[in-house]
Amino acid sequence: MTKSDKIYEMFVPNVGESINEVTISSWLKSNGDYVELDEIIAEIDSDKATFELTAEASGNLIIEAEEGTTLEIGKLICKIEIKEISKEQKESQDQKEVLTDNKSEVITKERSESTPVAKKIMDEKGIDPKEISGTGAGGKITKEDVINSEQKVEASSTADSSEVQTVGNRNQRREKMTQLRKTISKRLVSVKNETAMLTTFNEVNMEPIMNLRKKYKESFKEKYEVNLGFMSFFTKACCVALSEWPAVNALLDENEIVYNDYCDISIAVSTPKGLVVPVIRNAESLSFDQIEKEIIRLATKARDGKLSIEEMQGGTFTITNGGIFGSMMSTPIINSPQSAILGMHNIVKRTMVVNDEIKIKPMMYLALSYDHRIIDGRESVSFLVRLKELLEDPSRLMLKI
Repeated sequence: MTKSDKIYEMFVPNVGESINEVTISSWLKSNGDYVELDEIIAEIDSDKATFELTAEASGNLIIEAEEGTTLEIGKLICKIEIKEISKEQKESQDQKEVLTDNKSEVITKERSESTPVAKKIMDEKGIDPKEISGTGAGGKITKEDVINSEQKVEASSTADSSEVQTVGNRNQRREKMTQLRKTISKRLVSVKNETAMLTTFNEVNMEPIMNLRKKYKESFKEKYEVNLGFMSFFTKACCVALSEWPAVNALLDENEIVYNDYCDISIAVSTPKGLVVPVIRNAESLSFDQIEKEIIRLATKARDGKLSIEEMQGGTFTITNGGIFGSMMSTPIINSPQSAILGMHNIVKRTMVVNDEIKIKPMMYLALSYDHRIIDGRESVSFLVRLKELLEDPSRLMLKI
């Protein structure tokens, strides 16, 4: 707070550790109103709690930030113009207060047992506090109590005027978004808004890989102590295709395209707290069993909430497998700042024409979402075609042909 020509400036206070910004929830006083020192003038919200803002001086309020505005800690929120009140003004103000008190002593008493925002809403809408049951500490009426009361009145009115009757439970519950979910939301919206994202599709006959896994499943597990899964085939195939189509493995850094001669493959893992994307480093140099072991290690740490920041940073390309949840087709969103992401889906038996004959084959749709600023259509389609070629003849992965 600073003083300059009888103007006090009030700044957003430090309301708690790790809180960097607050939002003006409600002004309890209007612009130009006279406020007393320590009088509650507004409520401010953070991502952790709601706080009351009190006047740091007596005088006329000058609001600098409207309701709904988000401000960083330390930013100017309002000013107070210091004014001396004459004896006549003071007597007039006291008389008004007495008249107000005498007008409804019971209501005034009950309103003192309400939060400032609740008081303001009840005053504006002419709501009698006696009709509301407070759920706050000591029975205090909160903002939510007033809003819920209004909703019940509206619902009752609607029910009375409607012939339609509802049956069953219609309760709702609200949960604050976790910080992880907030971060995920911001990143996804940012990618959609800041990239020229397109998605191209292809399909893969999974029969060759399924036959290979069935043939070597037991011997592979006996030798390496890990199962031979689909992800190792897709990871190896992606590494080969990325080496041939380097733009799919690149990223945009301002006005430069950064090409990577290595494949750090990010794998999307669903956890109870949200989606995380740990990275398999230099996947191009790993064997099938090494890839499988690294996937298990990272997925286990992710679900236990023990991944380090380093294990989630720096990927060059992402693979996400929605098929494990039953997804048939999707358009995955790019994992920024990467330029592309591969979406795997469920395996479904479908009729296919093979050598002019109708056959039933286990098929999977593949989706490649890519940033058109870096990757052209020819490159994206060619990448998926090469991936299909490698997966439908997995021996090519061993020989890299």
